[in-house]
Amino acid sequence: MNTAFTTKTKTKTLPTLLLLAVTTLFAATGCAASSESATPTASASAADSITIEDAWVKAADDGMSAAFGTLENSGDTDITVVSAESPASTMIELHETVENDAGEMVMQAKKGGFVIPAGGSLELAPGANHIMLMGLTAPLVAGDDATFTLTLSDGSSYEFTAPAKDYTGANETYEGDMDMDMDMDSDTAN
Repeated sequence: MNTAFTTKTKTKTLPTLLLLAVTTLFAATGCAASSESATPTASASAADSITIEDAWVKAADDGMSAAFGTLENSGDTDITVVSAESPASTMIELHETVENDAGEMVMQAKKGGFVIPAGGSLELAPGANHIMLMGLTAPLVAGDDATFTLTLSDGSSYEFTAPAKDYTGANETYEGDMDMDMDMDSDTAN
């Protein structure tokens, strides 16, 4: 009689223990997933979505130069480049080339910065949008590299290196306020 009681108890206890173990495991897994989804994840910055292809900078002994290439945005939202910096220059502006009232092609600061469309690209080219270097800190010799840091509208930054190349074209006139302390022989640049 004692044996039957023990067997009956073990039979009822085993399914109960299995049910308890599965419930505990499910609850632990559910809680872990729940706490993970409650924890905010770091969102990707705009800098994570851009690259530059075929970057280069115009070789120059002094004064001004310009940087070019194709900025690509692999993200699903537009990215705006709001400024640029480089140890190669004391002043940098984002420039566009437009036609003035006299029908001449002129450079001017690009208000609002460069917008790189979602899933698209923006070409920086001689005679078009470009990164303008004014007040070179040293000669940009063909074959040497210049480093640039782009600041994006979300506060992130993207760094790239561009080789200097000899180039003699696209000498537009600059229209705008060039309030800086440097001696320039002419107001033509890129």
